[in-house]
Parts: sequence; C-alpha cells; structure tokens
Amino acid sequence: MPDLPTVLVVIGTRPEGIKLAPVIRALRERGGEVSTRVALTGQHSTLMDQVLEVFGLTPEHDLGIMREGQSLYDVAHGTLDGLRDIVQANRTDIILVQGDTASVFFGALVGFFERVPVGHVEAGLRSNDKWQPYPEEIFRRSTSVVADLHFAPTRGAQENLRAEHVPEDQIFLTGNTVVDALKLMYEHPHEPGNAGLKRAIETGKRLVLVTAHRRESFGAPLREAFTAIRDLADRFESVVFLYPVHPNPEVRTAAKEVLADHPRIILTEPMDYLDLVFALKHATFALTDSGGIQEEAPTFRVPVLVMREVTERPEGVAAGVATLVGTDRERIIDEGTKLLTERRTGYAPLSHLSNNPYGDGWAGHRIADIVIHRLTGAPRQYKDWKP
Repeated sequence: MPDLPTVLVVIGTRPEGIKLAPVIRALRERGGEVSTRVALTGQHSTLMDQVLEVFGLTPEHDLGIMREGQSLYDVAHGTLDGLRDIVQANRTDIILVQGDTASVFFGALVGFFERVPVGHVEAGLRSNDKWQPYPEEIFRRSTSVVADLHFAPTRGAQENLRAEHVPEDQIFLTGNTVVDALKLMYEHPHEPGNAGLKRAIETGKRLVLVTAHRRESFGAPLREAFTAIRDLADRFESVVFLYPVHPNPEVRTAAKEVLADHPRIILTEPMDYLDLVFALKHATFALTDSGGIQEEAPTFRVPVLVMREVTERPEGVAAGVATLVGTDRERIIDEGTKLLTERRTGYAPLSHLSNNPYGDGWAGHRIADIVIHRLTGAPRQYKDWKP
C-alpha cells in the first residue's frame, strides 16, 4: 500500500496553535486519506503546552528554538534550519501555516526552498501599513507571495487577495478557524484556574479584560495606554481590570511601573485558553491589541476597544463590535467611559449581532477538505463559506 500524502502543519505561537487545532482535528478525522504531522517551533513553549492539552494535540516535532532575549534573527535561523531538516527527512506534500508571525513566513519560505506547496490559513488580511502591526504585516504579505492555497477568513480578505492578482482558483473563503475553536470550547465545563481571574470574579465587580503585547507599542505608547487604564480604574470603583501580562520583558516592565499596586487592577500570569475564553465571556468589554480577541469577542457580543491605529480585521468595526482607540490616553478614557457609564455590559448594545462576522465554526473542516481534494483528487465535501 503506498504511503498516504503527508500534511506538515507548522505552529509557532499560541494563537497559531488555537487557530490550527480545528484544522488538525479535521485532517486527523480523515486519517485514511492523508497523514498529518505537526511541527512546533517552540517559540511559546509553556503557553503552547496549555493549548496542546486543551485540544488534545500531540506534535510529532518540536524545534525548541525558544531562547532568553531572542530576536527575530534568532527565530528566523532556528525555524529555517529546523523545518528544512524535517522536510528533507520526511515525506511532505504540503505545508500549512497560519496567520502572520515569523514562523508563518519562514515556514512558507522553507516550502518554497524545498518546492513543497504551501497553504496559508487566515490569508489576505491587510492593514496596508507595513509598520502596523510590526512585523506581522510584512510577514503576512510575504507569505501570500509564496503560498499556493490561500484560505481567506472573510470576504474582505478574499478581495484583498484578488486585488493582488492571486489566481482565483487558489483563493478559498473559509471563515476564521478561531470561531471553530470557540465552538469546540463553548460548552466545555470550566472552573477558572488562574488566581487573578478567580480574584476578579470573586469581587463581584464588572470586569474589563486587558491584553497588550504589540511591538509597535513598546515604550511610550504602551505606557500611555497603561496610564489610561489606571485613570479608568480610579474613576470607576465598580469595575475591576484584569490584565494577564505578556511574558515579553518590555511589556512586563511597563505594566509593573504603571499598573502595579492598584486595588482594582489585577496583574496576573498569562492565562490558558479556557481561562481566557471564560474571562472574555464574562467581560463588560475588552481593551486589546490582539487580533484573536477582536475575532473572538463577537461570539459573546462583547465590545472591543482596539489599541491600534489600524486593524487588518475591519469586519468587527463594521459590525459595531470594535472601536479603534490606538494607545492615546484620552481616546481610551473617552471610549472606555462610554462603555462603562452607559452600562453596556456587552450584550444589550450588540443585540443586533446575530452571528460572528468572522466565521460559522466550520472553517477547519473546509480547509482540511480543500487540502485533501488537492492532494488526492477526492471530491470536496464542504462548500466555501457564504457570510
């Protein structure tokens, strides 16, 4: 019996793991048609372990490239060398990458160097500003140049790819796999394990979830945003702000200097995925620079203040669930005050939002179906998403 076609799924960061988990599960459900192998780069070691456990995933390879104080050059070197060795030593018929991180672009580049087709999950997102988000916008665009299959999460992303003259037969409108991941976890019985989250819930106060980690905000912009959070906490005694602090030293230092020792600001270690979903589900609103939170919040009808000047996810803004505030102190205070004084708990003001504008929960199955169709010729079982 001949060997099955092999799919190599490359995962670098925790968000990639969350968003690729539904694809991996869908591929492995059809294990009689293709063989699926997972390679971790090791950029987010502890954070990734949590995701693997939650989704029941076992990787076949772990490059273990994580180093203290590593730079983008270090990530590039480790990813290129490690994935080259895997591809050269094992049959690989297609490489799947997701999103816009260093591991995505360098994973795609290995596919190009080794003449292996590349499938790009969450393709076509554009801010049209190469410095925001940095370096993700360039990684995302560059991956599109290399990729052979483009899995667009939204109609806007699909149109971006068409405008860049990507061949029509390479573009597929799938929805975003993060909605699939939420669907898998939505009914999962869960008691919070994070001490900070437990403390926030036990206060009985309204909860604002904060996440911040973007490189382009490091330094003065991040401190200005944190000052706005502290000002809001001073103004609203009925609100608690929960911030799982990103492990990057630049972020940790700023958070400690500006936000520590406030009675209604809880700084905690990064939360596992189930805790993060729990926190988002119970939040009055989220203040974030995360792309994932922008996509997840509509499922729970939770408003989002986006700490960026531009977003490559405009669907949330168009749907009225997201507002761009950048890192400007006054804008954050003004918009945060509106949400808190109008008692917009995240449900009533978004009652018009019947569906998540980013997907319907079947993107992983569509992507697996397209990959198998391309590798084996098997008829497609799932049609493209029609939002």
